[in-house]
Amino acid sequence: MIAVKAFVFNEFQVNTYILSDESKECIIIDPGCNNARQQSELTGYITDQSLQPVMLINTHGHIDHIAGNRFVQSTYKIPLALHAQDSFLIGRARHFADLFSFHAEQSPEPDRILEDGDEVCFGNSVLLIFHIPGHSPGSIVLYSKESKLVISGDVLFNGSVGRSDLPGGNHKTLVQGIKEKLMALPRETVVYPGHGPATTIGHEYDTNPFLQAG
Repeated sequence: MIAVKAFVFNEFQVNTYILSDESKECIIIDPGCNNARQQSELTGYITDQSLQPVMLINTHGHIDHIAGNRFVQSTYKIPLALHAQDSFLIGRARHFADLFSFHAEQSPEPDRILEDGDEVCFGNSVLLIFHIPGHSPGSIVLYSKESKLVISGDVLFNGSVGRSDLPGGNHKTLVQGIKEKLMALPRETVVYPGHGPATTIGHEYDTNPFLQAG
């Protein structure tokens, strides 16, 4: 079974996740750590738990979610994976950082491209990739059927959905993808979003105002 450790990093309060299992292998998702204290918090947990990072994954390419990419990759020498349609955001990372007066090193280019239906494996665990654009063109969600969890990035939040007014965003496309791919999952599936508290598929199906119409 997958264990989930969440950190809240940087000015945008990004949820950075470490997923591990009994094998002690782990993956790092959306490293928002952009200063020495946050970097030490991330590496300290990995060391304390005797974990072995094997992959770095970005749910999408917005600067707040990729601020720690270079640090994580240089520290652990692991491949970076994301969807091809968000590669342009990686390339413009420093530009967006400057716009927000936000400290971030230029992210390395991806080593692996993730597509809808792909699987990410670590230790004894498998995660299925859903491509759900609308917040960004290449937004992905990671789903574990066995552990009944979803890492939703900025696609789905507790009581809300991702904003769609950024480059490549589309609200209708986003909501359609959530309804078709996420709301079809078991109600007890726990959703770990890119910002804010966790929720469940059932709770969002019943109460999320953005999913009620239509």
